[in-house]
Amino acid sequence: MTPSSSKHKRQSSSIYRSSLAAQKTEVKIHVYDLLPPGRLSNILWHIGGSLLHTGVVINDREYAYGGHDRKGVSGVYWTKQKLEPPGGTFRCEIIHGFTVLSQEEITDIINDASRVFQGTRYNLLSNNCNHFSSYLCERLTGRPGPAWLNRAASVGLALPCVVPKEWITPPDHETAEGELVDEDEEEHDDDETAAMLPHDKRRKRDKFSNKRITSRDKTPPPRLVNVKDTSGRDIPASERAPMPKR
Repeated sequence: MTPSSSKHKRQSSSIYRSSLAAQKTEVKIHVYDLLPPGRLSNILWHIGGSLLHTGVVINDREYAYGGHDRKGVSGVYWTKQKLEPPGGTFRCEIIHGFTVLSQEEITDIINDASRVFQGTRYNLLSNNCNHFSSYLCERLTGRPGPAWLNRAASVGLALPCVVPKEWITPPDHETAEGELVDEDEEEHDDDETAAMLPHDKRRKRDKFSNKRITSRDKTPPPRLVNVKDTSGRDIPASERAPMPKR
């Protein structure tokens, strides 16, 4: 190999790496403790048995999943990063990995997830925000989220009679604030506190991929107060998809 061809190969390799790095999108998981601060929550956190809420951070948006009672409407929503759910305390940030998918492909995956994770399918033990986070991470990076995020739910599902009440029914708070994404608000995304991920009929564009994403119902749903999951348990406010006020 001549010096000139070797130099050309190194330059090509460098350009390829730079191009790949520019396309990579970081995928993070933010973890929140849903138990009241105190000795019990600290002990459970250190032994990996806390009742946790998680959100997946992509391009400065934190995507999460919650329950509600409106059939045919997604329970997937996004908030600003580290916006603590009602009654939740931020615990840590996990750098889960990177995806080399395009922004358009990322939007497609999020829309697919919003159809899978409907608000009326939420279950505190078997289909919660941590199941959603694991699912979305796997779709984006090929690896599911850490299993310990759902350890308390797994124990509760297997041995409900020995699980402390606080694991299943944490103290309630007022319903989380939030509003549906609106077309004339898209230029002010940085000022949003929370928004439902759109679903089917109502059209708008994702600010990262410029691809249209959709929503089923244009009529703002009512603010929810008492909502139950698929097994009849009350869903705490921290695990409800934020809905707009009338």
